[in-house]
Amino acid sequence: MLRAVGLGAILFAFWLVLSGHFEPRLMGFGLASAAFVALLAKRMDVVDHEGVPLHLGGRFWVYFPWLMKEILVANLRVARIILTTRLPIHPILVHYHASQKTDLGRAIYANSITLTPGTITTGVVGDDLEVHSLTWVDVDGREEDEMDRRVRWVEQGRSRPGPEAGPEGTG
Repeated sequence: MLRAVGLGAILFAFWLVLSGHFEPRLMGFGLASAAFVALLAKRMDVVDHEGVPLHLGGRFWVYFPWLMKEILVANLRVARIILTTRLPIHPILVHYHASQKTDLGRAIYANSITLTPGTITTGVVGDDLEVHSLTWVDVDGREEDEMDRRVRWVEQGRSRPGPEAGPEGTG
């Protein structure tokens, strides 16, 4: 029940941000809509630890700015490749081992790789991620190891996400 209430609160907050209406009657409609959707999700039995990952809490919001920085850097790198007249593109397909223990953790990791321009996760089988890249530099393992470690921290919360945190992932 706590997750359904959390889902309702998140939906209502999202509604407030998108609508921008703070009139009592409209806020009431927004609250009723969020409560209805949360109740419907509860009845459909999709309100679980992966459907409503409240346990990630603030750790995801620590990871998010780092991911945005990586996306910006990758955008600049891909733009430079596109604007270069000789197009130094050498497509490559590599496999990475995901150290995450849950499907949610692996989904966050695979989607984080896909969100960074120049790389896309083409398949996930168990702990194996197949990643396509425009160039070898985009998948040399350094960024993926850092991303793997940070997503593991979001998922488990055992150590800090910075460079001093535990062993590197495998690439």
